[in-house]
Amino acid sequence: MSSLGKASGALKSVDYEVFGRVQGEGRGYTEEEARKLGVVGWVKNTSQGTVTGQVQGPEDKVNAMKSWLTKVGSPSSRIDRTNFSNEKEISKLDFSGFSTRY
Repeated sequence: MSSLGKASGALKSVDYEVFGRVQGEGRGYTEEEARKLGVVGWVKNTSQGTVTGQVQGPEDKVNAMKSWLTKVGSPSSRIDRTNFSNEKEISKLDFSGFSTRY
């Protein structure tokens, strides 16, 4: 995992919120996709029925995760829209892996 921070290119951080029929088994798929892509951060269900979280990593990998959160999601989900906020360049990763928060 330590090679993540040394990847070439800028490190990015972005917060997200996914709207639609997105709660249920999806968090495990989100964790799995994040690990596959090599990004770190977290995911959590909200009381409003959305899924929220943060993704950090090399810009190209963060962009790939943003695309997954917008267009793919878990097999049983129906994504209506995904909002991204606080997108910024960071000097180091704040997380060592990707986790589900409760």
